[in-house]
Parts: sequence; structure tokens; C-alpha cells
Amino acid sequence: MDSGSKEVNLLRHVEKDVLIPKMVREKAKELCSDKVEAFSKCCQKSGFLMVIKCREENAALKDCLTDHYNDSTLYEECKQEYLKEREEFRQTGIPSKKRQQKVPNSM
Repeated sequence: MDSGSKEVNLLRHVEKDVLIPKMVREKAKELCSDKVEAFSKCCQKSGFLMVIKCREENAALKDCLTDHYNDSTLYEECKQEYLKEREEFRQTGIPSKKRQQKVPNSM
């Protein structure tokens, strides 16, 4: 194994424990969007009584998010996506968000 491929597999603490889990949380919110929407609607209707009236929606949302947070497959997908973005950044020096913004809208 050459040092280049060895370097890719090493993750710093902040990457492993902060950045990748952040990606997992963002994807979990997308995957649970129906539950997020149901909870939000309930809260809007209930006002101050949301704590009491939206228990069921809150529990469903919490269960959905927790299932995704604990999904090792989703973590691995996010890890691979992070490593790809990190490698592209190391090659170009441009963060992926800025690379996406620089693409012209009309060609």
C-alpha cells in the first residue's frame, strides 16, 4: 500500500467524531422529512400546548432520527462521501460548496 492511499483512510478525531456525524444528521433529517413536517405542523397548530399535544409526532421523529444516527451503513456512506470531498479539496484547494456555486447557470 502506498502512502497516498494510506493517508486517505486516516481520519482525524474531528472528522470521525464531528464532521462525519454532522453529515449523518443532515441526511437523517432528509430521510425523516415526513416526520419533521408532521411534527412542525403539529407544533404550529398547537402553539403553547405543543409539548402535550405533539408527543406522538415528537416520538416518531425521535425514533426515526435515532435509527438513522445508529445506522452503520449510513455512517459509512457519509464517511466515503466526506473522504471524496476531502480528496477533491486537497487536489483543487476549493471547498465542494464553492465548486458547486461556481458552475455557471446558463451555458
